[in-house]
Amino acid sequence: MIKPALALGSWAAFSGTDENATVMGDLVLLQGEVNPVMEKLRAAGFEITAVHNHLLNETPRIMYMHYMGRGAVEQLARPLRSALAVSKTPLGKPATPNTGATTPAWVKTVEDAFGRKGAFKGEVLAFSVPRANSVTMDGMTITPTQGVAESINFQQGTAGEVATTGDFVLVADEVNPVISALQEHRIFVTALHSHMLTEEPRLFFMHFWGEGKPESVAAGMKAALEKVSVK
Repeated sequence: MIKPALALGSWAAFSGTDENATVMGDLVLLQGEVNPVMEKLRAAGFEITAVHNHLLNETPRIMYMHYMGRGAVEQLARPLRSALAVSKTPLGKPATPNTGATTPAWVKTVEDAFGRKGAFKGEVLAFSVPRANSVTMDGMTITPTQGVAESINFQQGTAGEVATTGDFVLVADEVNPVISALQEHRIFVTALHSHMLTEEPRLFFMHFWGEGKPESVAAGMKAALEKVSVK
């Protein structure tokens, strides 16, 4: 069972001011929800920048819709919520994670092998690693939290194993070195595509899936990250 924090979370990142804001994000939708949600967003003036898969062989089939909107915050937030309302996305306040629980041993194993400290929440260990170079679009700098950081997540599986998924944010000459590093560690590429339309430099988003012993999977992710220019 895939936890929401591993690969199933819709998100929206706002920047700017109350009167002049930009929102970018990614909606996680069932196949039958894609066009009803898209119609709502387009009617409100949102740009649709990508629709595609991130995973393989999941049940039910999930699609991911990337979007961007510009305007006053309220004029962006209301139609975004209305669009989500035609899907089965839960819109209530999320449950507060149990922060008193003991962190499982596999988390430290992954962090030690990966060489970085992550954030453990909702039974998922998440890493967000900013790129070293800045990314701009139409003269605006896109921050890492707006979807241009390397996103690597781990979840406990069965028999002492973990699963990993997420996406690498890559310039063109990083794409195939990262593929080779992942393949050498039996981590599979599940998608390669764009998420935006006019970003500079041109970025490619590579999604992946791997399962195995925590130290082995984390070592594979570290090897792939070493092929990327990150901070």
